[in-house]
Amino acid sequence: MAKPFFRLQKFLRRTQFLLFFLTAAYLMTGSLLLLQRVRVALPQGPRAPGTLQALPVATVALGVGLLDSRDLRDPRVSPDPLLDVDALRSPLARFPRDPRWPRRNRNSELRQLRRRWFHHQGSPTLGPEAPRPAALSRGTYLGCFRDEGQERTLKGMVFYDLRKMTVTHCQDACAERSYVYAGLEAGADCYCGNRLPALRVGPKECNQECKGEKGTVCGAVDRLSVYRVDALLSSSRKRRTATYRGCFRLPENITYTFPTSLVEANVTVETCSGFCSQKEFPLAVLRGWECYCAYPTSEFNLRDAVDSSLCGQVPKAQRLADYCEVYQTPVQDTRCTDRRFLPNKSKVFVALSSFPGAGNTWARHLIEHATGFYTGSYYFDGTLYNKGFKGEKDHWRSRRTICVKTHESGKREIEMFDSAILLIRNPYRSLVAEFNRKCAGHLGYAPDRNWKSKEWPDFVNSYASWWSSHVLDWLKYGKRLLVVHYEELRRSLVPTLREMVAFLNVSVSEERLLCVENNKEGSFRRHGRRPQDPEPFTPEMKDLINGYIRTVDQALRDHNWAGLPREYVPR
Repeated sequence: MAKPFFRLQKFLRRTQFLLFFLTAAYLMTGSLLLLQRVRVALPQGPRAPGTLQALPVATVALGVGLLDSRDLRDPRVSPDPLLDVDALRSPLARFPRDPRWPRRNRNSELRQLRRRWFHHQGSPTLGPEAPRPAALSRGTYLGCFRDEGQERTLKGMVFYDLRKMTVTHCQDACAERSYVYAGLEAGADCYCGNRLPALRVGPKECNQECKGEKGTVCGAVDRLSVYRVDALLSSSRKRRTATYRGCFRLPENITYTFPTSLVEANVTVETCSGFCSQKEFPLAVLRGWECYCAYPTSEFNLRDAVDSSLCGQVPKAQRLADYCEVYQTPVQDTRCTDRRFLPNKSKVFVALSSFPGAGNTWARHLIEHATGFYTGSYYFDGTLYNKGFKGEKDHWRSRRTICVKTHESGKREIEMFDSAILLIRNPYRSLVAEFNRKCAGHLGYAPDRNWKSKEWPDFVNSYASWWSSHVLDWLKYGKRLLVVHYEELRRSLVPTLREMVAFLNVSVSEERLLCVENNKEGSFRRHGRRPQDPEPFTPEMKDLINGYIRTVDQALRDHNWAGLPREYVPR
């Protein structure tokens, strides 16, 4: 009996040693592979001081397969990289999903985490040769300038591109908006304006490469590489022109309301718009041979238009002196474009919650420009960050943003927030908008084949119930709510936005709200006619959706809110 037992014991000892040896070999192999990948990913050669950083422990663990990607957030943006699995799960997880809408597997998540970490380690470090101004640039390089703080000189239009920013891209965008100067900062930021920054610095201070153009300088932190692009204005194929806003009664005090003017014989719309664009005014006002430049104000409100015939029924020289024609110039109203993170962590954690396709991104645009503070997001969307939503990269629990976008529902996810703005939109339009986004991105339309395939009915069957459950969950578990209807926000923007800003406990001026109204569309509005049939919903789909509409309408009334807008509640 003792002999078999001794043999078994000897076998187990050998097996244990073998397992230990294999495990150690596996870990060493994984570490060597990761180190080799680091050497390939990070640029070689001389580096500026402090550019080489140690790999986070979480990333090393990913390289050797010790940690599951579901338990990690991006180490660049999260002070606490280990999160609960439920905090990172997709908002669709609790709803039935069709095989046509698969979730990414674990391997793709690992690759995405590695790729995002390596990509965002910082701007390309300088090798032996510093980047130079673009040799093939169509604009004129003016030098390196200091332009920082909230009172920027170049602030007419701002956009970012973390991966593909080039000098030509920035120049074309500024020329399209009729700006004279284009400035590039930190390798990925583009600023436009009609006044040159006053502080010129040494050329070596602009030492970061453009993200999408190696060897070409794109400024540095708080440093702008500035180009003059006025020569491109006439050749810009996408150049925007003045847009007619209507006929208006002149204010009583013209000099006070219209600070800049031009009197010229036979003045045209193009002449007046060009003059006001150069002065960076968003409105060009024409009365006879007089041209005025202005901002929308409480004394001159664009919502007070009158019959256009009062401005156009007689020749220009004989038109009524009390009325004027107003045109929107290509430049942006800059009174509400300055944005920043909260100076101190917010004590109240506020959500901006909506069903996908309900206008959450547009509402964020309005809130950011009204309050002057960035909004955050439960998710990360590089496309939104490139369009100016800098809070997109910030960790959603940082409390440095005025509110946080989320499409989540469920008791646990809702109770993480102290209060919430609940944005509700007509489910028919929300479903169409979200289907377009899934198939063709933020600004595109789903092709005809998607609407005619089984994807569309499967999508409606899966998502229609989510529209209802999202609202019901927030009404049930939300601690402090402000219900905002998308249709009301579009119809009465300033009063509704004023209510939202007050809910966020931020004081803003009336002029800033009027500036937001003047820039209300933002960068995420689909233009043109959608390619699918006008009525993509079958009678069965309508019966399903109408049932959910009635349920949500009654739930709102039961919680002492006004019901859904009558325009889409079935009778």
